[in-house]
Amino acid sequence: MRGPHNIWRLVRTGATLERTGAMRFVLDAMNAPWSLRVAARVLGWPFRWLGYRGDPERPPLTRALTALGPAYIKFGQLMSTRPDVVGEELARELQVLQDKLPPFSMKEARETVETELGAPVDEIFAEFSEPVAAASIAQVHRARLADSGQDVAVKVLRPGIERAFRKDIDAFYFAADTIEFLSPASRRLRPHDVIEHFESVVEGELDLRMETAAAAEFAATTEGDAGFQVPKVNWAFSGRRAMTLDWAEGIPANDLDAINAANHNKVELAERVLQLFLSHALRDGYFHADMHQGNLKFAANGDIIALDFGIMGRIDEYTRRVYAEILYGFIRKDYRRVAEVHFEAGYVPADRDIDEFALALRSVGEPIFGLDASRVSMARLLAHLFDVTERFGMQTRTELILLQRTMVVVEGVARSLDAHINIWQVARPIVENYIQENIGPKAALRDLARTIRVLARFGPKMPEIVEAALSGKQSVETHSAKRRWAVPAMSALLGAAIATAVLYFGVLT
Repeated sequence: MRGPHNIWRLVRTGATLERTGAMRFVLDAMNAPWSLRVAARVLGWPFRWLGYRGDPERPPLTRALTALGPAYIKFGQLMSTRPDVVGEELARELQVLQDKLPPFSMKEARETVETELGAPVDEIFAEFSEPVAAASIAQVHRARLADSGQDVAVKVLRPGIERAFRKDIDAFYFAADTIEFLSPASRRLRPHDVIEHFESVVEGELDLRMETAAAAEFAATTEGDAGFQVPKVNWAFSGRRAMTLDWAEGIPANDLDAINAANHNKVELAERVLQLFLSHALRDGYFHADMHQGNLKFAANGDIIALDFGIMGRIDEYTRRVYAEILYGFIRKDYRRVAEVHFEAGYVPADRDIDEFALALRSVGEPIFGLDASRVSMARLLAHLFDVTERFGMQTRTELILLQRTMVVVEGVARSLDAHINIWQVARPIVENYIQENIGPKAALRDLARTIRVLARFGPKMPEIVEAALSGKQSVETHSAKRRWAVPAMSALLGAAIATAVLYFGVLT
């Protein structure tokens, strides 16, 4: 799948950026070095006549990204939340990518719904509106159920979207492999693994049955969160290419004029957006991973309403504890402890100097600690962080890419509401509460209880396992095979029990 047509796809990308006049915007936003600028212009400029024209009424960059397809639009959506990185003007330009793309026809939408739900649209819905929002993968219609009269939102996938994404992702794989081949230094960032992770996320987003399930699970895990709403799903009228949820009435998070007119407290909303995300990530290990302004509304009572559950993230409990300790260390300015956590978790190679790493972390944290967002240059901060990770041989952890990306997006949303938000101050109570509940005696007791449950589950089989492992009556082949499995299994179980008990009694003494 990754042959000459992918070279052609990348050439066409460069040509489209050149033809629409967007290449300069992209290179400037990236602060690209001269070598990358030369390569990009060589790739695009001679072939600019082959590039897509796009909609001439749109600004250059949104015109190019829209013409290039859904994967490029997704990237533009992310950058629209980072005015501190790409500039205010470019961020405003990219915001139209969130929910104001050209819709597909009503005929195609109705056909998709009828095929997916197995009944005529007019039989299911008393009303079915023109599209009220159109994004890169799907569009949304407001409707009213025929049987109950309830207002609902019906999300419908774009025709041919699966094939379009497949083409883009194949080209991205080719680009990642080429970069790894030509630049050995880039391999620590695992470009190929990054695209592989992105592919798995996109595949989930292209099956609305999975999004329906995700919305239901997210509603369940956040049910007790004050000031937060998740629309209820309607399983009866949801399928692979169409889904139905309760209609959510509210002001879009990117409509600042309407938010001001409604007298919402933007400072309070900014804090709540950030704290809710941290709570979901740390407390639940299950979070909304596409929380840009186009996927958030503010209800009349000030509640935050989440929309679009195609991209959700999960973090295992161990990783949540590691990240909480890292955040807590930064909040307390305990850079030595932050460095130790990185080494303990294996994020930094063991042969590096821990004191030097702690010093590097101090150089990152001190200049921004306690400052409000308007005084922090995220572009310079990210550049510094990249230098630190490169110096200490830290590799990109693909399982955390979604979390890191979402943290950037959510911070951008909070900044748009309150340009002076103090990230550390807002995060502190959430992180401290998690630390108190999950790193200490309570957590040790829970870990010990879990280990005992695992041992109890294997209890009835222990005599059989030991006998199979140690008996000399079996054939050599059978004996060897069972021993290879049984002894490591026993060692792992007993080792876990001993380690947990040591931890438990060490915490209590």
